[in-house]
Amino acid sequence: MTDFVRIVEVGPRDGLQNEKQAVSTADKISLVDRLSATGLRSIEATSFVSPRWVPQLADAAEVFAGITRRSGVSYPVLVPNEQGYERALAAGVEEVAVFTAASETFNRTNTNAGIDESLARFEPILRRAGADGIRVRGYVSTVLGCPYQGEVPVADVVRVARALHAMGCYEISLGDTIGVGTPRKARQMLEAVAGEVPMEALAVHFHDTYGQAIANIAACLEAGVRVVDSAVSGAGGCPYAKGASGNVASEDVVYLLRGLGLESGVDLEQLAGIGRWLAALLGRPTGSRTGKALENA
Repeated sequence: MTDFVRIVEVGPRDGLQNEKQAVSTADKISLVDRLSATGLRSIEATSFVSPRWVPQLADAAEVFAGITRRSGVSYPVLVPNEQGYERALAAGVEEVAVFTAASETFNRTNTNAGIDESLARFEPILRRAGADGIRVRGYVSTVLGCPYQGEVPVADVVRVARALHAMGCYEISLGDTIGVGTPRKARQMLEAVAGEVPMEALAVHFHDTYGQAIANIAACLEAGVRVVDSAVSGAGGCPYAKGASGNVASEDVVYLLRGLGLESGVDLEQLAGIGRWLAALLGRPTGSRTGKALENA
């Protein structure tokens, strides 16, 4: 396996979508531009979802138009349906992401559709994206637990990930939406999916509700995964999963990778500074332990 780990920075989208206070369009653009200068290769810029469902990201088109896109950095955006895809395409995106859940109950509660229905919704997006030269990433949420049904069978995770990959998603991000996973379960889930989808096409996405995210990532790195989703300052949380805390902090992931002798290409001190800036903007301390430690060093 390669010693390089690509971090997919989801702070501008997953990090901000659950914030109760308004974040200005200018600050969102500044966040993406600051992150672009750290060495990150992938920054999820925003989401073209209905403003009624996620009002924090109602300015998606303005944000995407305002950011300075750097060579070598991808700026994927989330799209829930064809309408979102059309808005994203009009904004000039080059990569989109689609999302579903491994939990039937979670999917029906949050998207008014079952898993198979949601997959069917994505088929025209994948077809059009192929014709338009747009790369598509796939998200599978609730891979280690659901706020409604509890345990989620690993077989369900495998089935959904396999379907998304077969449809044409170049990468599948496996998300512990409510942060209940532990290292052994996380690794077992990843390895089960890797039995059907190539490991190089998989990513992991952990929330830190029970403080297990870094341990889970370490276990999955040992199993061979080389793409990790994270959010600067540990921002975020799922708006449809009550009690779920923020994403694992990008600063903490970079520090972990350093300790494991793995490369990310990211300037940790610069990233930590951005995390503290974002936390101040949101009116709270940074959610990154690494960020706090560097500030007090």
